[in-house]
Amino acid sequence: MKHSQDRIITSHAGSLPRPDDLIEANRQRETGGTVEEAGFQAMLRAAVGDVVRRQKEAGIDVAGDGEYGKSMWHKVNYGAWWSYSFHRLSGLELKGLGLYDFPVRRSTPGEMVLSSFADRRDRLRFAAAYSDPESGVSTGPRLKNWPTCVGPIAYKGHEAIQADIANFKAALAASGIEEGFMTSIGPGSASRIGNEHYKTDEEFVFACADAMRPEYQAIIDAGLVLQIDDPSIAENFDQVNPEPTIEDYRKFTMVRVEALNHALRGLPQDRVRFHLCWGSWHGPHTTDIAMRDIIEVMLAINASAYSFEAGNVRHEHEWAVWKDVKLPDGKRILPGVVSHATNVVEHPELVAERILRFARLVGRENVIASTDCGLGGRVHPQIAWAKLEALSQGAALATKKLWRRKSSAAKRTRASAA
Repeated sequence: MKHSQDRIITSHAGSLPRPDDLIEANRQRETGGTVEEAGFQAMLRAAVGDVVRRQKEAGIDVAGDGEYGKSMWHKVNYGAWWSYSFHRLSGLELKGLGLYDFPVRRSTPGEMVLSSFADRRDRLRFAAAYSDPESGVSTGPRLKNWPTCVGPIAYKGHEAIQADIANFKAALAASGIEEGFMTSIGPGSASRIGNEHYKTDEEFVFACADAMRPEYQAIIDAGLVLQIDDPSIAENFDQVNPEPTIEDYRKFTMVRVEALNHALRGLPQDRVRFHLCWGSWHGPHTTDIAMRDIIEVMLAINASAYSFEAGNVRHEHEWAVWKDVKLPDGKRILPGVVSHATNVVEHPELVAERILRFARLVGRENVIASTDCGLGGRVHPQIAWAKLEALSQGAALATKKLWRRKSSAAKRTRASAA
């Protein structure tokens, strides 16, 4: 995996804005419309080639495929990173329930369960804002049919992941980009659907881990960096009602970490990075768990790099956690230094300041400048690309300060010796 050897390199969290024709074709495919398959695949290949080229032009060093192979069927869409897995897993059945229609569940001390998405504590506290379509917290149209597991879960997406890989590798080669990453859902998030087959929550989570492992393996075997997307590690805290103790939540979450590590067993850790977030919806997020309370859980995941939100106003202050927590040797971080949570484009000087905070604490070579979360479906395409340009410009400013300082110190040392 590339690192910031002689400059701060850049990447992002995954999702990028899709072109309108691809969104419309996905909408037709999702709603039973007629879309000619060969034409769709040609459109998809061209779109992946274009999004990789634009990343290079924007100054992104470690590019992604924009998650274009994950169907997004509306311009505002927060769920493609997850819902794509429904097409790649067997043992699922549509029951006519939307994500917000599942029954409410209550936890008790020592007995934690996830409640429904509608019962999230942040949504209950700000119910009026969440129900107001003009408040700015809408996450776009919702899938009306959310799957339930009704039989043994297994991976059936081999053809789809190979097509994604082929499109992406061709785009990387055409743009001359050395390293690319591809995202895949983690078992903790994949298992947040109805379950009528497995006897226990833990059994279901581990079954999802075994089911998703072939996708992880395929991405790594293709020479790409695997990014595991599993916001459930932090985001679940808001979905437990009433609010649990930190101890109970860590215990509950470590089951998901152990399942993910089980899925990653034997895979080269230096080709794996992990994305942590508190959910990318535009909302108050007052019930997010603190980074300080979840960071050791995150570091227990067998990855060589960790991506996390650090640019939005709810979590920017948490850079200071790294004053007290040592980054393990050989590990790197991808802090979000531009955010999906605002339409304001960050100034490059601010981006540089954010990068410098982390570099001074964990070492400049261990920092890859990134985004809070995916930009696709969250902000307008023009704004998304402007943010990536600001990211690259800020990384260049930080590079001048970080490497010039050491160069100047070396010159003074040589002068003193002379």
